[in-house]
Amino acid sequence: MRPIPLGTKGAFTLRVLPEHLANQFKDAMLPKVLATPVMILIMENAALDAIRPFLELGESAVGTEIDVRHIAATPVGHHVRGEAEVIKVEGKRIEFKVSANDEIEEIGNGTHQRIVINLRSFNERLVIKSASGSEIRE
Repeated sequence: MRPIPLGTKGAFTLRVLPEHLANQFKDAMLPKVLATPVMILIMENAALDAIRPFLELGESAVGTEIDVRHIAATPVGHHVRGEAEVIKVEGKRIEFKVSANDEIEEIGNGTHQRIVINLRSFNERLVIKSASGSEIRE
């Protein structure tokens, strides 16, 4: 991983489709609005976009912590733009300020943390875990 300057920003935009709605994604009795886990996905993708240029070949970054508020509903058809800004770098741990907006208003905000990983060693650990049969179930 190359040094990541504080203030580095990333973005990710998603058009809200029926499969992104709370009533489809979680429970049919919920309203037809963007599901919170999908808003979080948008924020996480914005964070990854911010640091992607600083990752070395064979590296990625996985989410380790998220603390967000979902403050406004978004119906199908709207575009949601997630934004992330690097606010702290401690070794391979990166902290972001994140937000999400639709065409009308801010719909969520908070903080997110990712850690840079070596994909080869990460995948090797998954193979060992999978072979044990105790952690991964289909």
